[in-house]
Amino acid sequence: MPPWRRAGVALAVLAAALPLACGQSDEAPLPERPLRIATGSPSGVYHSYGTGLSGVVERHLPALRPHVLATDASIENLQMVADGRAEVAFTLADAASDAIRGKGRFPRPLPVMALTRLYDNYVQIVVRADGPIRSVAQLAGRPVSVGPPGSGTGLVAERILDIGGLSSPHALRRVRLDVAASAEALAAGRIDAFFWSGGLPTRAISDLRRRIAVRLVGLGGLAARLRERYDDLYVETVVPRAAYGLPSAVTTVSVPNYLVVRHDFDRDIAYRLTRALFQRQADLERAHPEAAQLNLRAAIATYPLELHPGAVRWFREAHP
Repeated sequence: MPPWRRAGVALAVLAAALPLACGQSDEAPLPERPLRIATGSPSGVYHSYGTGLSGVVERHLPALRPHVLATDASIENLQMVADGRAEVAFTLADAASDAIRGKGRFPRPLPVMALTRLYDNYVQIVVRADGPIRSVAQLAGRPVSVGPPGSGTGLVAERILDIGGLSSPHALRRVRLDVAASAEALAAGRIDAFFWSGGLPTRAISDLRRRIAVRLVGLGGLAARLRERYDDLYVETVVPRAAYGLPSAVTTVSVPNYLVVRHDFDRDIAYRLTRALFQRQADLERAHPEAAQLNLRAAIATYPLELHPGAVRWFREAHP
């Protein structure tokens, strides 16, 4: 176990042994410092959610100076937190799992911990409704956007293609676009499909749906195969028809999202930031409806990441 992981375990045990904290009125003021929030594409849920979080911080933790960073999302975000280019980041659990284990895109384990579980991402393969593609196998030989290089979308897309027998570089024509550029390329006929792993609804897909008729490719049965080959974080789930006004619900794969920090992130700031997420949840919901999924029961389920000691303190107070 790397040293920061051992330290995280010890600190979590110590935090659980602390008495309940004093009231907010007794708290010492926070030192002024920046809080850079690594999110994702400006058209994605991470960015909307992060913008909402930035507003909460500005209003209720004024010593912190939040700044929302548009990124390629999960993989890039984890690297940014680990090397100090961001203080807080959104990430998919499967990317975080690779990060702390030094697997895949991560040549060595990264020292990251979770503040909370946020909501679940849904894998969405978007195609034109009048096109022939109805399965992963039918992507063969076609131009398909698999997400930007540093994205969680790219990670899960390549895993799905691998299971579908399309892992070869020549099995299809990979294009690496973010969700907004992917939607534009599909509307213009430059690609035949695109992968997106995100919350519901994603604005870029909703906007595309108003321009052209689209549907989602079903992924029934893939979750179990993903668990067998890669990680047990994948769950079979359904995109409800109401999410985008689709003709029917579509079976797909979901994976959790976490909000993460470095292992040595200030414990008091982590505590107050986690508390603000829950106490100002209504403000976050106005930024994006996925914030409604934030709940205390699920929030501590951040496997395989450990909870940061500051977050442990808040959850202990919230579950006296």
